[in-house]
Amino acid sequence: MLNFRLHHLKLRNKLIVIYVICVFIPIVLTNVMFYHVTTINVKKQKTADAEQAITLLQSELRALIDDAAGISYLYSIDNQLNNLLNIDHTSYDRYVESLSGVSNLFNRADKEYKTISSVTIMSDNPTILTSGHIIKLEDDIRDTDWYRQIANYNNTYPHLFVTYDSISVIQKLSDRRYEAYENVIKIDLNKNYVTQILDLSGFEGDIYLLDPSNQARYGRLASGQPSKLITADRTLRLNEIPKPNKAIVISKQYQSNRYLGDWKVYGVLDEENILYDVRQSGRFILWFAGINFLVPTIVILIFSRSIHTRIQDILKHMKSVRGNNFERVPYYQERDEVGELAVEFNRMSARIENLINDVYVSEIQKKELELRQRQAQLHALHSQINPHFLFNSLETIRMRSLMKGESQTAKTIQNMAKIFRKSILWKRSFVTIREELELIECFLEIQKYRFDSKLEYHIEVDQSVMDIEIPKMAFLPFVENASIHGIENIPGIGYITIQIAQEQEQIIFIISDNGVGIDQEKIDELHRYFHEDAAMGDSIGMKNVITRLKICYGESFNFAIISDPNKGARITLRLPITRKE
Repeated sequence: MLNFRLHHLKLRNKLIVIYVICVFIPIVLTNVMFYHVTTINVKKQKTADAEQAITLLQSELRALIDDAAGISYLYSIDNQLNNLLNIDHTSYDRYVESLSGVSNLFNRADKEYKTISSVTIMSDNPTILTSGHIIKLEDDIRDTDWYRQIANYNNTYPHLFVTYDSISVIQKLSDRRYEAYENVIKIDLNKNYVTQILDLSGFEGDIYLLDPSNQARYGRLASGQPSKLITADRTLRLNEIPKPNKAIVISKQYQSNRYLGDWKVYGVLDEENILYDVRQSGRFILWFAGINFLVPTIVILIFSRSIHTRIQDILKHMKSVRGNNFERVPYYQERDEVGELAVEFNRMSARIENLINDVYVSEIQKKELELRQRQAQLHALHSQINPHFLFNSLETIRMRSLMKGESQTAKTIQNMAKIFRKSILWKRSFVTIREELELIECFLEIQKYRFDSKLEYHIEVDQSVMDIEIPKMAFLPFVENASIHGIENIPGIGYITIQIAQEQEQIIFIISDNGVGIDQEKIDELHRYFHEDAAMGDSIGMKNVITRLKICYGESFNFAIISDPNKGARITLRLPITRKE
């Protein structure tokens, strides 16, 4: 079925289908799949690199904060510093003397810890004087956010405090439940060092530091600038953090740490930025696909034009042959299959033209003459059948009328009138089976009138075949032969049975009788008429019917005789069905 449908496509359309399926679609699919796979791989790799960068940044920030927490821990366990902060100094000199004892502690922190911006100790001990790293804990300090964050804590553990522009570690150095004075240390991380860590992290997006309540306390954009949405008076909730349409979010949470527990390093990456190089290469792929599309298209168009135009030219000349135009196809010594086709067509065209001129015209004239002759013979036969039959019938009627004067004479005359009328009115070569049967019944009724009670007949006809056309008087001569030659010479009652039916695409006519039968010589003569092209004679009978049927149907009809001497005969005709259009 598929091959049959493909055969209906023109050659040019077939070439287009081949091009689309074998060139265009594979090129498009290949480039699309290549671009898609490349995009996925680059996205996966960039995401993995970004996640690794966030993990490294988280680790470095933790190390930085751990250093500050370590310093605060060292300060909290230093006995000299605790004595300095918690005793009442009786004089300025005594305080200076105690302060000089812990100066090495501050100097070491300044020299060894470059990640620390400042270390400030605040105390509400009234005997302490403000100096360098130690200042008084006054009300303005207690009003700050970082102090309020640790005010309710009695423990002496470090606490992380982050603002939009600083990161600090704060720790109480004394417990007010057990000591008279409150002492707090605040260590500020080196802002430049934190910025350097962020710059070297390799993360190409926005970075935020989220507290345990998912508030963004610190933000740095991909451009290297701090987030303007985070200020001294404002933080960002998690759902307020700006994200692009296609965002890749990476969140790393600190675990198992007192001062960093539940803090997060939150990174937002724009997918369009990480796929920028792929998008740029996509233009190259597009140009490359365009070249792959354009070049094969031009080549296929050139080659298909070479084939299509020449085949169209050959087809045009082929169609012109139907009008007896045998013009040759222009040939320029092409060596491909189309060129060979043109050569063969020119050779064939020349041969056909010669055959038509030399043979076909004369043969047509001969066939037309023979057809006219056969038609003339057919018309002559028709003109002979009707007078011959009418003569015998009228003679019978005359003799019966003279001898008996029966009332059946009127019916016989009516049947004769029908036959005579139909013989005059039938001007066409084909009639329906219904019309043929009317003629047969009229003939048999007349024969019954002739033979008195010596003839009986029975007709069986399939009603579906009544309107099918057959040659005029195709069956009647067989009926006449059965009644006159078969029944007339037997001593008893003669029976004639006629059956007409349809079998597949054939009309089956069977006539059988119980008469004297047909001798073998007569059967051989009829078969000779059937198998040989014998000329139609002047007599009326089955031989000329067979000749007429051969004229009408050629070899498409079948004729068979079964006969035993003194037991009757059975004749079968098989005619092809010719329906009205």
